[in-house]
Amino acid sequence: MDKFDCLNVFTRVARLGTFTAAANELNTTQSAVSKKIAWLEKQVGITLFHRHARAISLTTGGKQYLRLALKLIDEMNLVESQLRQEQTSISGTLKLSVPSAFSVQKLSEPLNEFLNLHPELSVDVSVSDKFVDLVESDIDIAIRAAYLKDSGLKARWIMDNELAYFASPDYLEKHPPIEIADDLTLHQCLTYSLSTPSNLWRFNDGKETKVKIKEQVRSDSPEMLVQMAKLGQGVAAMPKWMVEHELKSGSLTQILDQYKTVKLPMYMVYKDSEHQPQRIRAFIDFISNYFS
Repeated sequence: MDKFDCLNVFTRVARLGTFTAAANELNTTQSAVSKKIAWLEKQVGITLFHRHARAISLTTGGKQYLRLALKLIDEMNLVESQLRQEQTSISGTLKLSVPSAFSVQKLSEPLNEFLNLHPELSVDVSVSDKFVDLVESDIDIAIRAAYLKDSGLKARWIMDNELAYFASPDYLEKHPPIEIADDLTLHQCLTYSLSTPSNLWRFNDGKETKVKIKEQVRSDSPEMLVQMAKLGQGVAAMPKWMVEHELKSGSLTQILDQYKTVKLPMYMVYKDSEHQPQRIRAFIDFISNYFS
């Protein structure tokens, strides 16, 4: 039997004083009520009621158990009410895992707009370029640039990252010219360690060219690699939106742009659930619409 249902029946019987009155209020039979009380007594291991000819009364143990049952029912009703509210209101805490550069350059403005629209919401943003387990890390939504594998998670496309290759004007002036992809074998390169493999770059001009490069600096921080490129340490490859300002100002120079642009899709990834809180559903829709 359902223990919570039996607890509800028990509190009704205790309040009304008879099995018959409780059965009438619950629109069931006296026999059904009696069976649920008997099952509960067996589970608890105590007698809850003194049975008399025309009435019943709580035992000492029954009185103690009634206090506990009422407290449990109140707490359960409160939790259920809060959960129902989550389905209709945008409140509580939204937990995100977001790549470091994207969090600052792309997400901060739409996140600000979303928070202004929903002042009862708070956001916990974990900045990491590594893939996290959404369940183990208690994350609602992770934003990732990747070709997704079948993981049992759901995903919503945000944008495509257009890859750009670049170096500082000072570096390019002091080193051999880079006219085709294979020229990179003569150069120092700054590589993203979370790419697999990090020392193999791919290009496409009608046919795919793979170039094994020398890793001068290897890091899981895109911002670090961009900064080292600006300081003249070598050639880097990053999403173009990360370095648009530097390319316009001239502190970095794009190279090898004759090749077909490699595009890596970016997604919001979240747990597959029929009863997502409204804050999660609303944020996914808002960000998807913002970038589209």
